[in-house]
Amino acid sequence: MQSLEAIADPTRRRIVELLAQRERTTGEIVAEFALSAPAISQHLNVLREAGLITTRAEGQSRIQSLNGDGLDDLARWLERTRSAWSRRLDALERELRADDAKKKTSK
Repeated sequence: MQSLEAIADPTRRRIVELLAQRERTTGEIVAEFALSAPAISQHLNVLREAGLITTRAEGQSRIQSLNGDGLDDLARWLERTRSAWSRRLDALERELRADDAKKKTSK
């Protein structure tokens, strides 16, 4: 999943966190990091290609925003993964309880 690869990087995760607070210009995002503007632009491109952010022009500024659809895709994947693990853990719990019950009856 491309969005998971995109947020694997701590700089990109921080950018997503900043944009969760509000839209920001590219310059505002650059000001938050000790990285060059071209480096931040590369991070923004990765996030954009992953569908996690969108960019719109307002005069000379580029406004960065979170893309709800991209975040929804990520949330759905996380929920499927969480659900699968929950079912596995529930099955493990049943097995452990059954094992405990067998041990108690065999004493």
